[in-house]
Amino acid sequence: MKETATFGAGCFWCVEAIFTELKGVHKVTSGYTGGQTENPTYKAVCNGTTGHAEVAQIEFDPEVISFTELLEVFWKTHDPTTLNQQGADKGTQYRSAVFYHSEEQKALAEKYKKKLDESGAYPNPIVTEITRFEKFYPAEDYHQEYYENNPNAGYCTYVIQPKVEKFREVFADKLKN
Repeated sequence: MKETATFGAGCFWCVEAIFTELKGVHKVTSGYTGGQTENPTYKAVCNGTTGHAEVAQIEFDPEVISFTELLEVFWKTHDPTTLNQQGADKGTQYRSAVFYHSEEQKALAEKYKKKLDESGAYPNPIVTEITRFEKFYPAEDYHQEYYENNPNAGYCTYVIQPKVEKFREVFADKLKN
């Protein structure tokens, strides 16, 4: 049985590159959610007028990897304390967000966020929004598997590659072969 998780953690290229490598993840699709515009385009989302976040929609097998494990990867691979920003990427489209698909996902995300905030792991409060999933719009084809298809592009070399390398070290036990 497959389940779906939808996370916004900055540029969707980075999020997709990380979650694609996890055991139990069947498919990761870059796209948009959380806004008011029907069928948004990348250009419109980047202009910040649609209300959408860049997200990765993750199809996973909960018998292999749990939603809680996905949350752990989510929170440890981006900065959840910066409002509408990840690194140099700024705007509401880069917000930290969990778009939950069930009441169970909502409860798990809220519990994890509270525990993480109370732990003092971050010097600033976590600003990750936890919002009910409404509708997903896949991004244009050239955004899908972007890191895999463009490993020598500047953004991939200088932003995604270091993030993926750190992720692989921390989560080596959860990686596909």
